[in-house]
Amino acid sequence: MLMFDRLRDDILAVRSRDPAARSVLEIILCYPGIHALILHRMAKRLWQMQFCTMARFVSHVARVFTGIEIHPGATIGQRVFIDHGMGVVIGETAVVGDDCTIYQGVTLGGTSLARGFKRHPTLGRGVIIGAGAQVLGNLTVGDGAKVGSNAVVVKEVPAGATAVGNPARVLLREDQQRREETAAKLGFSAYGLSPDDNDPLSLALHGLIDHAAAQERRINELTEALQRVGIEVAAEAQVVDDPRRLDRLVD
Repeated sequence: MLMFDRLRDDILAVRSRDPAARSVLEIILCYPGIHALILHRMAKRLWQMQFCTMARFVSHVARVFTGIEIHPGATIGQRVFIDHGMGVVIGETAVVGDDCTIYQGVTLGGTSLARGFKRHPTLGRGVIIGAGAQVLGNLTVGDGAKVGSNAVVVKEVPAGATAVGNPARVLLREDQQRREETAAKLGFSAYGLSPDDNDPLSLALHGLIDHAAAQERRINELTEALQRVGIEVAAEAQVVDDPRRLDRLVD
């Protein structure tokens, strides 16, 4: 019954995270992430029983039919959702926590060739890995963290943080909130939507241009004010140095 319980949890996870899922039958028949997880559990059991070659063969069959490669030695938690999944690679010593979401093209890979050591990453609970992201090495991505699409992560990601870029830079939760607030001031919408249906990228660029123009105008005003003060100071210094000039100014 444990196998069916886990399958039920997997189906519920898909229904809760994918609005395109219309029915249980559709999920069972048409979602390669579900197929890959079922076959991985079979391969994992064989791997634990020391039938390593057979376990690798089952893993290979899963890869051929689903496009998702999960090494039999990898540890996959409950309610993991592999969306689309084509090109996903999960290494031998990788650990994927409960409630994680992994999109297509993701690699949980290793950076060491040493045997008998943990070489692959550990994902905490509720981690989201965006499409095409590469998480490499024996590192930990903390609970609830997010890795952006096409990011290359080679360092630890704290819980709740977001990692973006190549190499990935970590945005802590407060930094991310500050960025969103700044983007909102510039008229940029993170989801590509804006109240007046204008292009959000154009609004952001116009806001940046207006901000730069205002800064330049302010700098010019300050420069002119400093020049006036400098001229007045120089004039006063000349008057003090030349008493005859002071007499002329008095006359």
